[in-house]
Amino acid sequence: MSAAKEAADKAFARGARPHLIDGGKTVDKASTLDAIAEALSFPDYFGKNLDALYDCLTDLSWLAPGEHVLIWTGSSLLKERDPKAYLAIRSVLSDAQRALGPSDERTDSRRLTVVLPD
Repeated sequence: MSAAKEAADKAFARGARPHLIDGGKTVDKASTLDAIAEALSFPDYFGKNLDALYDCLTDLSWLAPGEHVLIWTGSSLLKERDPKAYLAIRSVLSDAQRALGPSDERTDSRRLTVVLPD
C-alpha cells in the first residue's frame, strides 16, 4: 500500500477528509502553491504567495466542518530542487497546522493536519 493511500485511509478512519497533493507537480514555489490551492479548493481570491497561503490555510471556511488532512507525497522533489522554497512552505504549513489544531479557544470546527508520507 502506498504511503499516501495509508495516510488517506487513516484520515477516513477517524472521520477526517484527506486532500492529496501530487509531489510530482511541486517542482518550485509557484507550482507548489498551485498544488496546495487545488488540493484544498482554495477560492479564486487566493493571492499565490506565502501570506495568502497562510490566510487560506487558517480559514478553510469553504470546506465542510471537521478535520482536513493535507497529504503531500513527493515533497522531497521540491526540497531537492529549491530548498529555500521548501523550507518556507513547510514553515507556513506548520504554522497553519498549529493555528488550526485542537484548541478550546477556537470557535471554528475546522482543523488542519499536514502529512508528508515520504
